[in-house]
Amino acid sequence: MKEQNILLLSAGRRIELIELFKKAAKELKITSNIVAADCDELAPGLYFADKKYVIPRISSSDYIDSIISISRKENISLIVPTIDTELIILSQNKNYIEEQTNSRVLISNEYVISTCRDKEKTNTYLEEHGFNCPKLFNQNELKTKKITFPLFIKPKSGSSSIDTFKINSINELEGILPNIKDPIIQEFVSGVEYTVDALLDFDSKIITIVPRQRLSVRGGEIIKGKICKDQHIINEVKRLLELLNPIGPVAVQLIKESETNKIKFIEINPRFGGGAPMSILSGADFCKYIYMVLDGDKITYNENYEDGLYFLRFDKTICINNNKEIIYDKSTCF
Repeated sequence: MKEQNILLLSAGRRIELIELFKKAAKELKITSNIVAADCDELAPGLYFADKKYVIPRISSSDYIDSIISISRKENISLIVPTIDTELIILSQNKNYIEEQTNSRVLISNEYVISTCRDKEKTNTYLEEHGFNCPKLFNQNELKTKKITFPLFIKPKSGSSSIDTFKINSINELEGILPNIKDPIIQEFVSGVEYTVDALLDFDSKIITIVPRQRLSVRGGEIIKGKICKDQHIINEVKRLLELLNPIGPVAVQLIKESETNKIKFIEINPRFGGGAPMSILSGADFCKYIYMVLDGDKITYNENYEDGLYFLRFDKTICINNNKEIIYDKSTCF
């Protein structure tokens, strides 16, 4: 394999992902620098990468040019987005970035991204293609007040479970509704919640699908999970991905209803899920597969990961000095 350098955008707290890319490169015996970029110079992920860059915010007119500049300077093979808010602009500029560099952007086309980022479009797509999803309520239905509670409210283009609420009465709804930008109101679905990590190659061929049960969540991100090789879930997610044709990592959120075992799709996130390291560590090595795909390998669909594993995530503190260097000996800090 030739040198394959990775640029991880919005590095934030994606330390596990950075380390797993490093581990995969070492196991494959390839040369690879993991370059991390973020608009915050104190983003922890920057300090675990081989090289780090502070770049403009996504809303800046210089954002795309900064990515191109880094890609040229560091001989980047692949640009990997990690957060929802950068997906639209990267999909719109994918061809331009690839024309200006020797890099590929690990992102789906603009149609897929716009469908997944807009929760209303997601529901419409799911319904039109015969998938179960929570029923949406329009403003006229709300005015009649003939609605069965509880309901669930969330922003149309939200992420990280920000401004999402279970609503138990019309009074709660009327109190919260004015505070949510572009709200979506839907039925509340009770059951077992899953995030399903999937990886597809640049031709939208599925490499693997890993369901994991969300046992405990904090701030919208899983902190306790269990790998569940549920074939019903895997088959339904496979059917969805074969229709949608995304590229790269996808995190599909769904609920399996307790009484009926019916699967209801909640969200489709065309990026690495926050808990993706759980799936990778179970044996579905997304990072290794990505390096192999970059090298031109065609990987056959597989479920070569261990079922039933529990994963527990926790916080870790690092200390940096005024030169923005990590101080490894905690006694110098505390």
